[in-house]
Amino acid sequence: MEIAIEEIHSDTDLIPENEAEEEGISFKKSADSEESSSISSDESADMESTDSGENGSPKYHKGNPEPMSEKEKQKERDFRKKLNRVSREIVSDSIHKAVKLIVHRPEYDATNQEEYFNLSQGLMPIVREIARTTLPLLEHEVSTEFAKNHYYGSKFQADSVAYRDFRYFAKKRPPTESPGLVVGLRVDESASMAAFGRLEAAKRAVIAVYEFCQICNIPILIYGDTADVSRLEQMSIFAYADFDKPDFRDRFRLMGIRARSNNRDGMALRIMAERLAAAPKQTKLLISISDGQPKAMKDYTGSLAMQDMQQTIAHYERKGITFLAAAIGQDKDVISQIYGGERFLDITNLNELPAKLVRIISRYL
Repeated sequence: MEIAIEEIHSDTDLIPENEAEEEGISFKKSADSEESSSISSDESADMESTDSGENGSPKYHKGNPEPMSEKEKQKERDFRKKLNRVSREIVSDSIHKAVKLIVHRPEYDATNQEEYFNLSQGLMPIVREIARTTLPLLEHEVSTEFAKNHYYGSKFQADSVAYRDFRYFAKKRPPTESPGLVVGLRVDESASMAAFGRLEAAKRAVIAVYEFCQICNIPILIYGDTADVSRLEQMSIFAYADFDKPDFRDRFRLMGIRARSNNRDGMALRIMAERLAAAPKQTKLLISISDGQPKAMKDYTGSLAMQDMQQTIAHYERKGITFLAAAIGQDKDVISQIYGGERFLDITNLNELPAKLVRIISRYL
């Protein structure tokens, strides 16, 4: 994949120069625009949610939610501003400190809603079945006095040796420590994701992971990213789902994932890893779905990009983050070299990606 020369896509609008808060490109379905799209109200239209009530019966939400009130819109704008501020602070002492970054909070429309239902229909029986077998284990883990899957501890777990991740021990949990998992899912939105069905595979995967985490009450962070949209926006982050502001409508935002431009992987990983590191959970898992090696202007490629990613992974592993890379493209060898064989998932069959990721997450509960 060649590095794209600064290209402004036909579906973007330039932010006026006098808007001092954020320079760059505002995508039409982004909350950066004051005129964000909303779904028209239809009081008679209900939809069955993948969430379940206490007795296992499905919950229902409005199929066409009412447009957001001005108060809700202001909260969304404030949250987007907060994400921009936090993200810029995270990279302020890295090699990405001079990169012009904008964090978008994508909106959704009826087309996204329809696409979600079409893609989720075949996935949900699989997700529910994995959740059904996982939830009893999760209840047991909550009640047990030992926390499992540690690199060291007072109790050896022979059944964990098969996973070859060195988490073979359990240790006594202090009375104040509760078990828990937080998941981050990073999606590469580079232009090459448009090829060979990779984009649809990524969407199916994020749906499966999102819905599994909803059923199991796991905090979830799902971000997409691309680079070099324009000179004014060198790095774009798309906050589709954020555990600091959960919203059942996030499932429709996920359908905004698409192939865009280049990719600056190390910067995206750093931002997400820092967010996970600050989360009050025992286990922190960050999964990256990518089809190629990092390439961004002006020279973020090759050994420089590889070194940056490896340093980022090493730094945040010391902070307790577990990294996994799901490689779905032509650069699998390079991705494996960057992440290391123990963190690498070779997804040759794209149809296996959703179930494989959900099963991996269930392993860390």
